[in-house]
Amino acid sequence: MDDNQLLRYSRHILLPEVDFLGQEKLTKSSVLIIGAGGLGSPAALYLAASGVGQLIICDDDVVDLTNLQRQIIHHTDSIGQAKSTSAQKTLTKINPEIEVIAQQKHVDDANLQALVTQVDAVVDASDNFTTRHQINTVCVANHKPLISGAAVRFEGQVSVFDLSQENSPCYHCLYPTNGENNDMPCATMGIFAPLTGIIGCMQAAETLKVLLGIGQTLNGRLLLLDSLTMQWRSITLGKDPGCRICNSQHTTMT
Repeated sequence: MDDNQLLRYSRHILLPEVDFLGQEKLTKSSVLIIGAGGLGSPAALYLAASGVGQLIICDDDVVDLTNLQRQIIHHTDSIGQAKSTSAQKTLTKINPEIEVIAQQKHVDDANLQALVTQVDAVVDASDNFTTRHQINTVCVANHKPLISGAAVRFEGQVSVFDLSQENSPCYHCLYPTNGENNDMPCATMGIFAPLTGIIGCMQAAETLKVLLGIGQTLNGRLLLLDSLTMQWRSITLGKDPGCRICNSQHTTMT
C-alpha cells in the first residue's frame, strides 16, 4: 500500500485484528454483490469504503423514484439509470482506488457460475427466493462464503453460509424449495427504510470478517430482527442430512 492508502485505511490498520496485513488482504479481495437495492446499497458502500479491492455489482433493474426511500447508493438524478451503473458511480466517488464492475444483467445459473468463481465471497442482496436458491446452489458447488440478508416490512434477517467449511449448512437447509416460501415484495408489503440499512451494514461487517478470517461470523446462525421493538432472536443452524444441495441440516432455537 502507498502512503495515501495507509492514511485512508489508518483506522482499520489501528485494529490489531486487522493491522497492515489484514488491510492489504482486503485490497486484494474480490466480492460479488447481487442486488443494488435496499440491502446491497449499504453493503456495497461499506465494502468500498473499507478498501475491498474489487466489487462486482450485479442488478438488472433501473432506478425508480420509489427506490430512493431506502436504496441510499442512488440519488434523485440517478432515476432511469441502471442500478449497477448508478452504484458504480457512487462507489467510485467514495473510493477511486478500488475497481467496481457494473453488471446490468439478471443472474442465472450460467452467468452466476462465471461470476462466483472469480470472487472470494458473495453478498446476496436479492429480493426473491428463486434468485437466492440459484446463488446458494452455485456457492455450494464452488465452496464460496455466502452472506445472506433479507428485509420486508419491519422484519429483517441475516446469516452467513460459509461453504468453504465442510460442516456449514446452506441456504437450502434453512429454506428448502419444497417449503412454503412465498416472496413478499416491498412494492406490495412495504418496508421500513432504516431496516435495510441495519441488515445491509451487518452483511458488510460479516463479509469483512469472512475475508479477514477474524472473529466469530454468523456461519451456522440466523439473526432475526423486529425493528418495531428492536429485539433480536438467534436461531442455531446445522446441516440437514437430507438437503439435496449440500446434504445437510438441523435447526434449533436459542
